[in-house]
Amino acid sequence: MLESIEITKKFVGKTAVDNISMKLESGHIYALLGPNGSGKTTWMKMVTGLIKPTSGYIMYNGAPIGIPSRREIAYMATEPYFYDWMTIADVGKYYQDFFEDFSMEKYHTLLGRMELDTKMKTKNLSSGMMAKLKVAVTMARNAKVFLLDEPLNGIDLIARDEVMQAAIENAAPDNMLIISSHLVEELESVVDSAIFIKDAKLAGIYNIEELRQNEGVSLADKYREVFGHAVGGEN
Repeated sequence: MLESIEITKKFVGKTAVDNISMKLESGHIYALLGPNGSGKTTWMKMVTGLIKPTSGYIMYNGAPIGIPSRREIAYMATEPYFYDWMTIADVGKYYQDFFEDFSMEKYHTLLGRMELDTKMKTKNLSSGMMAKLKVAVTMARNAKVFLLDEPLNGIDLIARDEVMQAAIENAAPDNMLIISSHLVEELESVVDSAIFIKDAKLAGIYNIEELRQNEGVSLADKYREVFGHAVGGEN
C-alpha cells in the first residue's frame, strides 16, 4: 500500500501540493490526471524521495519513504536524464549498476518489442524513440510501484500504443502502476482508477467501471466535468 497523509509541498511563492491524503493499493493501474502545474510531478517526486514534503508523510507498506522503499519504487521522469555519450546498451548497464532489481533480459525483450537498437546513441533518438526507451528501462526493473510521468507526451499514436502495451504487460497483482498524462482518452481503456489533482489539491479518486455504471459517464467526461475544459487542451 502507498499512502499519502496530508502531504503538502511549498516552494517560494507557491503551494505545489496542498494537503493531499489518499491510499493506493497494489494490483491497480491508476491514472494521475490534472492540468500542467496541478502538482502531479511534485507528488510523484515526493513518493520517490527525490524531494521532501513541507509537511505530511508518504508511507509505503506501513513505513515512511526511505532507502528500503525506494528500492521497490521505479520512477520515470518527464525530463531527459541520459548522457549524450550513452548508447541504448549503456543505458541498460547504467541502470544495472544502480538498481539490484534491474533485469537485463527483460530490458532487451522490451527493446526488441519496441524496435530499438542497442547501438543507437541517445542523443540521436526521436521523441518517440526516447519515450519508448524511458519506459523500457523503467519497466525492466522488478519494482512494486511504477510511476510513469507523462510517458505519452509528444509522441505519435503508434509509439503511444507501444509504450502503453509495454507498461500494462508489466502490471501484476503484486505491483502498482501510476501513469500521469494529459491524454485522458488514451488511458481510459488501460487504467482501472483515476486520481484527479486540481489546483494542488485532491479533487477525487474514481473507479472507471463505477463511473460508467453509476454515473453513465466516461473518464474523459468526468475530466471535463472536474476541470472544465476539453481533454488534452494543455500540454
